[in-house]
Amino acid sequence: MIKATKTKEGDVKLSTFQFDQDIARRELANMVILHEYPLSIVDHSEFQRFISSVQPMFKIPTRNTLKSDIMKLYDYERVKTLDLLKRNKGRIAITTDMWTCNNQRKGFMAITTHFVDNEWALQSRIIRFAHVQCPHTFVVLADAMMDCILDWHIVKKVSALTVDNCSTNNAMIPIILDKLSSGSTLLNEEMFHIRCSAHLSNLIVKDGLDVINDSIYRIRGSVSYWTSLPKRDEKFLETVRELEIVSVKKLALDCNTRWNSTFLIIRFALIYKNVFPRLRQRDSQYNCVLTENDWVFAKEISDRLEVFFVATEQFSGTKYPTANNYLPILCDIRCAISQWGTSTVEEIRLMALAMAQKFDSYWSEFHGFMVMATILDPRFKMKIIDCYFPIIYGDRASSEIKNVQDILLRIVREYKAKLKASSSSSSANSTHVSLSPSIMVHSRLNSLSIFDQFLSSTHSATTQMKTELDYYLDEPIIPRTDNFDILRWWNVNASKYPTLHCISRDILAIPVSTVAYESAFSTGGRFVSPHCSRLHVKTIEALMCAQDWLWTQLNGMNIVLSIEYFILFISIFLTRIFCS
Repeated sequence: MIKATKTKEGDVKLSTFQFDQDIARRELANMVILHEYPLSIVDHSEFQRFISSVQPMFKIPTRNTLKSDIMKLYDYERVKTLDLLKRNKGRIAITTDMWTCNNQRKGFMAITTHFVDNEWALQSRIIRFAHVQCPHTFVVLADAMMDCILDWHIVKKVSALTVDNCSTNNAMIPIILDKLSSGSTLLNEEMFHIRCSAHLSNLIVKDGLDVINDSIYRIRGSVSYWTSLPKRDEKFLETVRELEIVSVKKLALDCNTRWNSTFLIIRFALIYKNVFPRLRQRDSQYNCVLTENDWVFAKEISDRLEVFFVATEQFSGTKYPTANNYLPILCDIRCAISQWGTSTVEEIRLMALAMAQKFDSYWSEFHGFMVMATILDPRFKMKIIDCYFPIIYGDRASSEIKNVQDILLRIVREYKAKLKASSSSSSANSTHVSLSPSIMVHSRLNSLSIFDQFLSSTHSATTQMKTELDYYLDEPIIPRTDNFDILRWWNVNASKYPTLHCISRDILAIPVSTVAYESAFSTGGRFVSPHCSRLHVKTIEALMCAQDWLWTQLNGMNIVLSIEYFILFISIFLTRIFCS
């Protein structure tokens, strides 16, 4: 039999094909995992007919056999991911967010690792989708997190933990830090806790929208009227065509747990501004006609919410570092809110006041790691601090700048010491020097020479540390371009700035958001699919984690398994066989 395979370049490659039941079963397990099909698909009559027509030789497995295949695949991919994290030279940042089932009876903690790999590519992997017993107290969550960190052998590699802003998460952090080994965290644990910027941004916008909610009720009422019935929707689209308005955006009512839907409902309504008066002439029941003042106000709100819309998009990126954009985005937002406070429109001023109060309650001080990440961006360095801090902090600016400089110097010293210790350890393992009797006599006669040598070496190291940092900061900033790759820049400049190179690898891996873009605007929870929620919690975890790992491979991030972890997988595989 001849098989046609499409290559990545789009070419078709012909080869001989021989059916293999085991390979077919593995591909079926992959399909179910990747596309979230129910395990019961193997019992669907049309699926069975389809398989029979495509490959009659394939024996469709039972639901239990399919589940077993999925668990074996999960075991194999888990071992590969363990190996990847072990071999990685840099530190690992962690994010976590909570999921629930639709019936609210099961809660899960999704734990994701983020790191810059040895090839200097940004990576992220879900390592646990842990079932958490109710009630979800801070002690229960802390125990689940520590179990994960210990189970995955990353206790000495964790750099930071990014979580949503809530009292439970805030109380969880000290327990985790208390259980981590001494000296395993950066800067004595001071910067370990990072609040999700997308979540905080949502809370700020929500407070602002609560103030102006009554002012946009006619916009919401108009959209609701023309989207409530199919006939009205048809009449609306017909009028759009008559007025020759070119747009593919469709009206939709906003969702109360996603603030961006309010922004989009206003933006799309503005596109169809001229449609609503025409519809009033055609439908006497339509009585939510917007006034000119309503449209002016809608434009004002749309322009201002766009600042947060763009910011949340950038905060929630997963394919590129986000830490270095944290400070520029927040500074722009704070300056924008201050400008809105001078608006001639009272509602805008009230919205700005509510947003400013919420902003300052969360970001009266910027997170040290995030500020550091911006300084490590060669497009910004200390220049952005010098620009924005006087605007934001006023008389406190010099003090805040001094704090930033102190944090930067401390982290450089810490990394410098670790690099030196690592280098000394390597040298000690490879070289052993013995003192001859004459040298020992000379040392006794001139014992302070050892002290002099010590002073010289420590002075040299300090000078080198300062020279590297100062040299980087004194170099001109590079132009800002849309396609700038900060990880590539630091990889290329590794020999020029060896200490800063190591710092940037660890700091730039820290995400400022706990969730990806598609979930970043929501103020509601995240839910496990209904057919998945009925499964055993171990099966749910296997499906969720394996899906993440398989999609990563399909996107070009395949992993080669080392011999050590291949042996580990074989032992797990044999255990499943003999224990089943």
